[in-house]
Amino acid sequence: MSTRKPSLRERKKQQTYEAVSEAAITLFLERGFDQVSVAEVAAAADISKPTLFRYFPAKEDLVLHRFADHEDESARVVAGRPEGTTPLEALRLHHLDGLDRRDPVTGLCDVPEVLAYHRLLYGTPSLVARMYAYQGRSEAALARALDPGSPLPAQLAAGQIIAVLRILAMENWRRIDAGETAGQVHDDAVAAAHVAFRQLEDGLLGAAPADGRGRTGG
Repeated sequence: MSTRKPSLRERKKQQTYEAVSEAAITLFLERGFDQVSVAEVAAAADISKPTLFRYFPAKEDLVLHRFADHEDESARVVAGRPEGTTPLEALRLHHLDGLDRRDPVTGLCDVPEVLAYHRLLYGTPSLVARMYAYQGRSEAALARALDPGSPLPAQLAAGQIIAVLRILAMENWRRIDAGETAGQVHDDAVAAAHVAFRQLEDGLLGAAPADGRGRTGG
């Protein structure tokens, strides 16, 4: 695994991404996504509008940048799993760990700032639509990690896995948004994860490739 540290230029570029995204999200939370123009975001971030579009091709990407680091998260979990651990087991353990850490990606996070962000995201149709592009890239990355030699079976498996993770997160967020705390939802979220991954295992095991390293099930 590469241990190369990012260059100063790469770090500065990443800092710009984050600063512009955070400036945009602050404005969107204050006034609403549709009520804030890209020009206003550029002004708040102290950059030109053309420069902003070089970093973020679409207005929606200003919000979804927070998901950028998570696009290939499932693929990284599968690729970096310990020897003898199946992809599904590695993903299940990673999801459970995320629940314990109250990782916002799992939906089990009641920090007010995170709740406000999720309300913005799920309450804006154009953001929900744009999020599917991010999920599509997550599926593609996971499919390559599962089995680069069997494109269609791996794509089908990856699509099911990413869909399950999305549904689990949405259910957790829905309950917290309705007024429950993360602590109140936690045990049910863990139980739901076990059920979901068992269903995945039962459904995907028969379609797994013969190579034990590439198997999706247990």
